[in-house]
Amino acid sequence: MDPSKASKRPVGILFVKVVRAQNLEKKGLLGSKSDPYVKLKMSDDRLPSKKTRVKRSNLNPEWNEEFKFVVIDLENQSLDVNVFHRAQVGKHVKMGMNKVLLKELAPEETQVSTLNLLKTMDPNDVQNEKPRGQITLEVTYKPFKQEEDMEEESMDGTEEAQKALDNGPPGGGLLLVVVHEAQDLEGKHHTNPYAKIIFKGEEKKTKVIKKNRDPRWEDEFEFACEEPPTNDKLHVEVLSKPGKIGGILHGKETLGFIYIALAGVISNRRTNEKYRLIGSKNGQIQIELQWRTS
Repeated sequence: MDPSKASKRPVGILFVKVVRAQNLEKKGLLGSKSDPYVKLKMSDDRLPSKKTRVKRSNLNPEWNEEFKFVVIDLENQSLDVNVFHRAQVGKHVKMGMNKVLLKELAPEETQVSTLNLLKTMDPNDVQNEKPRGQITLEVTYKPFKQEEDMEEESMDGTEEAQKALDNGPPGGGLLLVVVHEAQDLEGKHHTNPYAKIIFKGEEKKTKVIKKNRDPRWEDEFEFACEEPPTNDKLHVEVLSKPGKIGGILHGKETLGFIYIALAGVISNRRTNEKYRLIGSKNGQIQIELQWRTS
């Protein structure tokens, strides 16, 4: 794991709704309308960007798509926003960019922002004088409740506050999943394994390791939670991706799966165990889980 990242603790969740864009430029072939989509990413975060759907042939698209991000540095982080045209041939074309500074957001208040799309984030760049359209976002920052705040509440004698203290970390947090490795995997037609992680409908995948029955991934994934997922389970499935030639005859194969109850990691803050894969003769997988709060 990245040591620098491990030292930072999440302080809240940023909820983002990409509402619409307007007055976008024509970037299609021969001056036709654009096929725009939006990429969102937290600055200083190595996780991949999140994307909206593509809106075909539309210069005033409406998305109304919602996303959430873990915040670890309220003073210095920003939400980076980039609008692209999906080109039919070649590299996708960047139509414009801007950012939302998190330190300017009032906690728990939804802010509606219409941002001008810029060529660069250099305030002195004359290219930014050219109109490129606007994008409208709804942004809400929700800080995690501090444990000292919960202690103050418990002084009032409320049963609810005491129950929250007894049952584990108050408020929301970050579920970190580290897929370390697997052993003794065996596919019927091929063994090019990767792991798929599913949590509350959100799906993430490790890299594929070709021709390996004992893959070592060391891949990390983060899931932002508004409250401790004490009663939830994590679904982990190991699959094999067919090769280019073999894929014509045989599709992907399931090499085994597990369900992990999360109550243990919420109470202990960290678990690191090997699990026997259901549906596999001898296969095992090692999963580390961490529950982080501010």
